[in-house]
Amino acid sequence: MTGGEHGEGRPAGLRGLAALSRPRVGAGQIAGGLLCLVLGFAAVAQVRSTQRDTTFATARQDELVGILADLGQRSERLRTDLRDLEATRTRLERDAEGGTALEDARERATTYGLLAGTLPAEGPGIELLIGDPGSGVKAINLLDALQELRDAGAEVVQVNDVRVGVDTYFLDGRDGVRVDGRPVSAPYRFLAIGDTHTMTTALNIPGGLVRTLRGVGATVLITPRAKVTVGAVRSP
Repeated sequence: MTGGEHGEGRPAGLRGLAALSRPRVGAGQIAGGLLCLVLGFAAVAQVRSTQRDTTFATARQDELVGILADLGQRSERLRTDLRDLEATRTRLERDAEGGTALEDARERATTYGLLAGTLPAEGPGIELLIGDPGSGVKAINLLDALQELRDAGAEVVQVNDVRVGVDTYFLDGRDGVRVDGRPVSAPYRFLAIGDTHTMTTALNIPGGLVRTLRGVGATVLITPRAKVTVGAVRSP
């Protein structure tokens, strides 16, 4: 191997000529290629956009008239649907308000009817049974019993067959005790709707109603009940 040759066995001049003949890619060529690519995409997008924009421009007059008529009909249907929906919403709101007002009125009428005694009632409460073997129970004793029940939260009360109202009164007469002018006889039976525990506790407090009644010779039986039915009503 001579000094003008290398390990590959080819003259140095030929290797230099081959190197000059190989293409060289510079940064400017890469940038130019990218620019051409971007311009190509832009041209394709513009063509497609132009094709879409010219769809109506190339349509015949009768086609445009048909398209406009169809759009008008759809718009009118949408307006009609909107009016129907608004009318339905208004009706539902009115019905809801009316239904709520009616329900409130019914609840108030029921409450007033129970307080006035013009409606029957049912609920938890107690039965107070007062026996009078020695005829020692007077009107004042029954009035005390009613007051104790009311103070303990009794909502509805019936004495024997008489429904108690806000103006109920007790009187002693020749034929015994009268409640609202109607004669009642022993055993005196109070039906009271309200909190069972509260009423029972109130009646049994030391020195209270039970002791007073027993002091005049009466017998007292208090029975809590899960359901008390008050069927007597007062005339409106």
